[in-house]
Amino acid sequence: MNVTIIRGLGATFVVALVAAASQARAFHSGGVAECGGCHSMHSPDPAGSALLVGTTHSSTCLECHAQAGRSSYHVKTPTAGMAAGVPPVNLTPGGDFGWLEKDYVFVVSGSTVHEPGREHGHNVVAPDFGLSADPSNATSPGGSFAAAELSCVSCHDMHGQYRRLSSGYIVRGGYYGQLGGAFGATAPIVGSGSYSTSTNPIAGQAVGVYRLLWGAGATVGPVTFGGVPAAVAPATYNRSEVTSQTRVSYGVGSRDGIENWGTWCATCHDGMHSRGAGVHPVDRQVGGDRLVYNNYVSSGDLSADFTGDHAAQGPYLSLVPILKNDQGWAALRVYAAAGATTSTELSGAAPQDNVSCLSCHRAHASGFPFMLRWQMEGEFITVADTLAEGYQAIWPAIDNGAPPEFARGRTELEQRTAYYERPAAAFGIYQRSLCNKCHGHD
Repeated sequence: MNVTIIRGLGATFVVALVAAASQARAFHSGGVAECGGCHSMHSPDPAGSALLVGTTHSSTCLECHAQAGRSSYHVKTPTAGMAAGVPPVNLTPGGDFGWLEKDYVFVVSGSTVHEPGREHGHNVVAPDFGLSADPSNATSPGGSFAAAELSCVSCHDMHGQYRRLSSGYIVRGGYYGQLGGAFGATAPIVGSGSYSTSTNPIAGQAVGVYRLLWGAGATVGPVTFGGVPAAVAPATYNRSEVTSQTRVSYGVGSRDGIENWGTWCATCHDGMHSRGAGVHPVDRQVGGDRLVYNNYVSSGDLSADFTGDHAAQGPYLSLVPILKNDQGWAALRVYAAAGATTSTELSGAAPQDNVSCLSCHRAHASGFPFMLRWQMEGEFITVADTLAEGYQAIWPAIDNGAPPEFARGRTELEQRTAYYERPAAAFGIYQRSLCNKCHGHD
């Protein structure tokens, strides 16, 4: 079943179309979406000449992407669905923008700590959905992009002009004047190129690039992108990881219109990149660190014995993803899986695989400061439940008696959801920072 969203004259209609799987099309389908979904031609326009249905670009995007319930295209839980102690529901690889609205106040060693939600991710400006610019950073950390201008379309091409040809090259289509007075190289986009189930285009056809990201030559604000990063996602990805992992196969590449992930992020965060002094290197081969990554089970356990409570994970860990040393869709797709279970899908790092920004951060927002994939602010991310029979690992929380320096104002539900619902026992008692997945100093 395919759901098509049609907007016009200020009204929204949802039409369910029964179709064969081969005929089904998503709203964007790898390229420009239905014009009436974002623009309202005959209604008052609060945003100006763009005739957007929302007051800002991000508000317009969130008209569809911030609905209730866990769905493949939802990236923000509505405010009404997040009462105190209740986390956002979406478990997409990029995270849920709802974490931007989760403020925490707690006491550690007699001092009150305030952790504002704005520290949890990219503060896109979407006033229709309660999101505003980051008040503490006038520009992107390490860069010059104005916080007041940050929106979904700062990273994503709202018209989906970038496309992957049958040769694997990334090219840009578009209208006259957008490419220096010439029409862009074109081939019809036949569908999304983001998924392991995507169609591989034949000669004369193209698919959209991963997540409609901006690519070579695109200038957004004060920055210019150098290429589109490579990745392949499983068809189902907004899902619990309680019994298995969701693996997005992030790739490495800097040719044919493709750019490394760290370099792409550095378009706005240049000072956070390895080109600066004193920062964690990115787009670097893991080399000998792979031996730790591939053998690390939990704190104090480098046995590589992924059995028992650890059976749902393998050398690969979605909380610390390693980037494969390949940029080709066909090669990357074999690793992408929802509910990864095979030795390939759970395979660890090879010497030439890379560590990059996404190895530690989520792209949208997370349950932790700095949009990290795990808690970095306390000594332990799991503790022991000494009251339960069996003395087992638990997520530290205000409702299970854990010390406040580890609970950090969160309920057990919030902690567990921030780790994508996986059980604390997947790591063990007194698990330390997941920096140790690569460095093994615990």
